[in-house]
Amino acid sequence: MRGCINKKSVYIMASVFVFSILVNLIDAVIKPNYFVKIPIKILFFLALPMVFFIVNKKKFGEFKKLFVFKKRGIIKSLLLGAAVYAVIMAAYFLLRNTIDFSKVTSSLTESMGITADNFICVSLYISLMNSFLEEFFFRGYGFITLKKYTNRKFAYIFSSCVFAVYHIGMLIGMFGVGALALLLFGLIAGGCIFNYLNEKNENIYSSWFVHMFANFAINTIGMILFEVL
Repeated sequence: MRGCINKKSVYIMASVFVFSILVNLIDAVIKPNYFVKIPIKILFFLALPMVFFIVNKKKFGEFKKLFVFKKRGIIKSLLLGAAVYAVIMAAYFLLRNTIDFSKVTSSLTESMGITADNFICVSLYISLMNSFLEEFFFRGYGFITLKKYTNRKFAYIFSSCVFAVYHIGMLIGMFGVGALALLLFGLIAGGCIFNYLNEKNENIYSSWFVHMFANFAINTIGMILFEVL
């Protein structure tokens, strides 16, 4: 069994973890407008993995494989995505009188400059582009690539937990402790499912489709809360 510690695995883990922590610090301390944060995130989502593959030129084929489209499993991923959309929407309507959603819109407006007027544009970016970048970074780079230099179980746990950590800064002002803990648990579980979906094809498309539908559901809820719908 491959060990968890070697130069390649250390760089991958450090870059994914440090980036996730920096995103939280930026969200908590600087609180930039979301449209300012977009190019910064895109830069690091792409630059950190590219440094790894450029330094390890012999492994560049692994980078290209992440984007090789395969039909196998795509229909299942789309159906699973539709099911995830339905489950998230059902959970919202069942829990909206139990969980306090009143802080969501005010937190988004105060911390990121997201309003009812620009929410549709933001939601399209989050659902399509940001979900793709997150899948490339956390699943393609932080799981598929990482597990080649460490053991599979460790890569599953690391990728899923850091994916949850990455979201803390944007969620912490919106929900109470109980709801936040539930959401983080859901993100860890979701990260494990995304890893599983990608593992057979060794690319990022299977999880991207499901992630996209999950974001569609979350953004549908956002439109309801912003009274866009």
